[in-house]
Amino acid sequence: MIDDCDLAWIEEPILYDNIDGHAQLAAELKTPLQIGENFYGPREMHKALQRKACDLVMPDFMRIGGVTGWMRAAAIAGAAGIPVSTHLYPEVAAHMMRVTETAHWLEWQDWADPILLRPYRVKDGCLEIPDVPGVGLAWNEDAVKAHLA
Repeated sequence: MIDDCDLAWIEEPILYDNIDGHAQLAAELKTPLQIGENFYGPREMHKALQRKACDLVMPDFMRIGGVTGWMRAAAIAGAAGIPVSTHLYPEVAAHMMRVTETAHWLEWQDWADPILLRPYRVKDGCLEIPDVPGVGLAWNEDAVKAHLA
């Protein structure tokens, strides 16, 4: 019945380590299945893709292995033709999506904006990435101090 809901995808529908269950769902559903925020390193993603446990992936920077792990995971997904979305850390993720062959969706939250000197802006549905060295982030030191107490 969920296939009749016109969903873009179903995200992490069962326990993250139930690869057999994800593979069964991916085979039975027409709606794309997205998993990956709990992949601990690129090898875990590779195993899930080998088992056809999903149609889309969304690695988490902390768990996939930072920028290096992301690049390895993105290469695996690219070779398999699997779209990659991000999970959290949008200011870093935005840069990584630029070099991800099968980039899909940037998961956006503005949670850090209150303590950033120049938060990234979303305009007309697109993220404006600053043209500065690095990721372009600087702390608003006054805001940080105000939140220390």
